Amino acid sequence: MQILKLDPRALKDNPDGARRSKSSPQADALLLATVKSVGIIQPPVVSPEIDGGNGFVIQAGHRRVRQAIAAGLDEIEVLVADAVNDNGAMRSMIENVAFEPLNPVDQWRGIERLVALGWTEEAIGVALALPVRQIRKLRLLANVLPAMLEQMARGDMPNEQQLRTIAAALLEEQKEVWKANKPKKGDTAAWWQIANALSKTRMYARDASFGDDLREAYGIEWAEDMFGPADEDNRYTTNVEAFLGAQQEWMTSNLPKKGAIVEVNNWGQPELPKKAERVYGKPGKGDHTGMYLDRDGKVQTVHYRMPEPKAAAGKTASAGNSSADVGGDAVAGAKSRPDVTQKGHDMIGDFRTDALHEALGRAPIEDDTLMALLVLALAGLNVRVDSGANDHVFGPKRFKRHAARLLDQDGRLSFDLETVRVAARAMLVEVLSCRRGMSNSGVVARIAGEAIGADGYLPNMGTEDFLLCLSRQALETAAREVRLQPQPRVRDTRTALVEHFKGEATFIHPAALFAPDPREIADLIGHADAEEPAADDDAADDDADSGDTGPIPVVDTDGTSGDAPNETPEELEAAYGIAAE
Repeated sequence: MQILKLDPRALKDNPDGARRSKSSPQADALLLATVKSVGIIQPPVVSPEIDGGNGFVIQAGHRRVRQAIAAGLDEIEVLVADAVNDNGAMRSMIENVAFEPLNPVDQWRGIERLVALGWTEEAIGVALALPVRQIRKLRLLANVLPAMLEQMARGDMPNEQQLRTIAAALLEEQKEVWKANKPKKGDTAAWWQIANALSKTRMYARDASFGDDLREAYGIEWAEDMFGPADEDNRYTTNVEAFLGAQQEWMTSNLPKKGAIVEVNNWGQPELPKKAERVYGKPGKGDHTGMYLDRDGKVQTVHYRMPEPKAAAGKTASAGNSSADVGGDAVAGAKSRPDVTQKGHDMIGDFRTDALHEALGRAPIEDDTLMALLVLALAGLNVRVDSGANDHVFGPKRFKRHAARLLDQDGRLSFDLETVRVAARAMLVEVLSCRRGMSNSGVVARIAGEAIGADGYLPNMGTEDFLLCLSRQALETAAREVRLQPQPRVRDTRTALVEHFKGEATFIHPAALFAPDPREIADLIGHADAEEPAADDDAADDDADSGDTGPIPVVDTDGTSGDAPNETPEELEAAYGIAAE
């Protein structure tokens, strides 16, 4: 054999070579980077043509020759061997079958050796066509206990997650755990048990709300997780107590007005104050904000609404209603679960009301439509007008600010059309509501929402909170509509939907649309032909003349409610048809 320097472009491929399949682009990129960095380490083997030609045929090293051409090399060293009868077919077969790549342990040791010889991580990455991040990962894994490395070199490798946990632990800790879990000769190691003994809870810097001042005060030091996603902040600490303490102090210093720190239950959900009602839509000015730490130590917020103080007369009735609710729940428990739970309908009511209010404030509305909406709004189930029959007036003082915009200093009407529009929109926002309970306007709010296109203002309902309120059948239907395969477990189907709707896709449950129920429309239209009651009116007039005013009607809107004296909830419901559970 002899070594010659030849132009790689003049070498001919061997038609009897064993490797016919194309190599992967990643492998070619790795070889090209190596050739550019250090040249060809092992010369290709060639032999003279046996059919009378003057060229050379490649016996081994076709990929090296191709990448030398790609690297722009004019000459390469080749090893010239004598031609054989089979044109090198057996030689090519043996070389490709016998070749074995380095196992991960040898890669780790090789990188450490290169670093000891003066190679930088960047230079190693260029030579091996590997990201610097991968080189750093391998260097971290090379710090595994030598006894564990020997076990891994025998082919007994842990999975990636177990390997991460082991490599992140101190050598002293690894030594103690390995001593207690060392396998017998010829057996495989219980890597899951070893990793479990070395695992520690990590609190990540990306979940921290506090700054460097609190970090230094609590003695928190960040370590880098080399295995995390490259586009995220992967700094972490295992000092869980200090991390949670800093988060708690940050929450205490940054509580908003009407804010409080709330506890969490065993499932990581916030425990709201007694009788508090969670707000799933946009919080109002009178709503409260609760701050808490989730299971990852991240600061979360929740909005809730406290009930208005009630008169003592209403307590007995409330207790009776509670008993009725319990009985109703017992009956409902025997039935199959509906598509949307009661809590889901509460959330839909919040979503609708927020969308309706936003549409009333922003959507284009013709003047005649605006006036018609005012008529509809005042016909809502939640609207009751003060009679003014005595000196004790109960009424929505908040409405006065809208009327005041239409008056001059002398109390006379003085306005332009734009002022009327602003006042009308504001009044509609005050009155119309789809929230369940005393403030529900009934079908008129849904008619108004459909008329002004409030469906377009509904929020994305593809969230964990709302999807928890849907039955299996409803979740599977929603999944099929977006071409997702329903999973055997309801939780997995719900998780897939949440991930799908995190992007630009939006989920609106059909039950949340403003289109009203035809039966409710028919019932409302039926009132057009109803005769006005005469006897009751005369009796009411007689009572007014005699000074017996009876109940004083009030207005219940989204944020206010009032009960006139001598009225019970049963009387109110009979008089005004309140749809409340």
